[in-house]
Amino acid sequence: MDIPWWRDAVVYEIYVRSFADASGDGVGDLAGVRDRLPYLQRLGVDAVWLTPFYPSPMADGGYDVADYRDVDPLFGTLADFEALVADAHARGLRVLVDLVPNHSSSRHPWFQAALRGEGRDRYIFRDAPNDWQSTFGGPAWTQVPDGQWYLHLFAPEQPDFNWRNPEVREEFLDVLRFWLDRGVDGFRVDVAMGLFKEEGLPDVKDQSFSSASPVWGRPEVHDVYRDWRRLLDTCPGERMAVGEVWTDSAEDLARYVRPDELHQSFNFAWLQAPWSPTAFKEVIDETLATVPFATWVLSNHDVVRHRTRYGTADPGTGLARARAALLAMLALPGSAYLYQGEELGLPEVLDLPDEARQDPVFFRSKGELPGRDGCRVPIPWSADGPSLGFSAGGARPWLPQPAEFAELSVERQDGDVASTLEFYRRALACRRDLVRSIPYTLEWLDSPEGALFFTRGPLTCVINCGLEPVKLPEHDDVLLASGPLPDGLLPPDTAAWLRLGS
Repeated sequence: MDIPWWRDAVVYEIYVRSFADASGDGVGDLAGVRDRLPYLQRLGVDAVWLTPFYPSPMADGGYDVADYRDVDPLFGTLADFEALVADAHARGLRVLVDLVPNHSSSRHPWFQAALRGEGRDRYIFRDAPNDWQSTFGGPAWTQVPDGQWYLHLFAPEQPDFNWRNPEVREEFLDVLRFWLDRGVDGFRVDVAMGLFKEEGLPDVKDQSFSSASPVWGRPEVHDVYRDWRRLLDTCPGERMAVGEVWTDSAEDLARYVRPDELHQSFNFAWLQAPWSPTAFKEVIDETLATVPFATWVLSNHDVVRHRTRYGTADPGTGLARARAALLAMLALPGSAYLYQGEELGLPEVLDLPDEARQDPVFFRSKGELPGRDGCRVPIPWSADGPSLGFSAGGARPWLPQPAEFAELSVERQDGDVASTLEFYRRALACRRDLVRSIPYTLEWLDSPEGALFFTRGPLTCVINCGLEPVKLPEHDDVLLASGPLPDGLLPPDTAAWLRLGS
């Protein structure tokens, strides 16, 4: 049976503004990504996912799109994008782009026309607001000069499309065709569960992500993804789509990845699980029993980096757990999504000055919520200079880097066998050697208290989330470990891959 490339892929998320700046203006760009493709190839990933690089006023870091068929001059040109795709393909890397279909920028020509009273049905306007709240804080409605109100589930600069209007459906099919014609291998679909709202827009007491919500996860959305799947299936090269779906159950998540819909959907239950063998096992069991093609992710551009989540009070503990969690994740059946900088062990930047912050969550909450800037700080390539190698010419980056980033830079870690970067390289190389030769299933082993042991054919993965060392199971070889294994024991906050038989 032919196995699609994405089933077992390791995909590396690039937050374009914060990856590499070739132009020297302090903001990452497509040419910077292109320059760093050799680094990604050596890291051992299979694909990259680029966050939005489209023309945008940047009210929400580019997720407020003013033109879906071009590149913002901040990031380069369409020719830069095409050169990046060509170079990535030459190095065996696939390219996914971010698609933002729930909302546009308020500067989009359609919305500007709507403000003039033209084509207003492309968005959601009504004469009076309901009680819905923006996920960024405050009401989800803004009034326009003629007295009507428009819906924005995020910032006011991001009006929600009306997906019940056929024009919207046709527009996005054409957008998909535009980027497919330029060689992209797939799409990450932003707010994939949010396109449709319940007709009548009833008031709600609970606006949580739920399959029963009038705000999220309406059943009509599945027809859209069937249309998209038919288009993707006509293209050569196994083009795919992965959805950002926040929901309350694995059963609902599975509806988005039926054979005629999206190929994958992010599994945020894994990301949200606490440092606990019980919690990890519960998520793994539910996912593998319910979702056809599993995905696993520990961090992304919207959440606190997992090194910090796992050990806010003790950075050393957080890093040890982050390395162990990587081994557990890479041993699971399915694909893994990495977030730039996690291979360096970067922590969340918790002490950004208020004047540097740019996330609308910070401003909409009047500073009560820090927002997501702390996980978006530009990554360090070298150990010195005003941008630690991020910007050509040394321009200061758009978000300030803490001093501790110097010791975590690529320059400092490259070639250091004890570094997190070299650990990631070894783990990804080992996984690539194993992944197609082991079954797409796992079996649980009896595990000591606080630990979790499972096998996939000859591979055994062990992780210790407890407070005491535990004895390793029978094995012939240690393929890889996230830390030392003294005297045949697995210390706390450590994981290992073992092989039984040769």
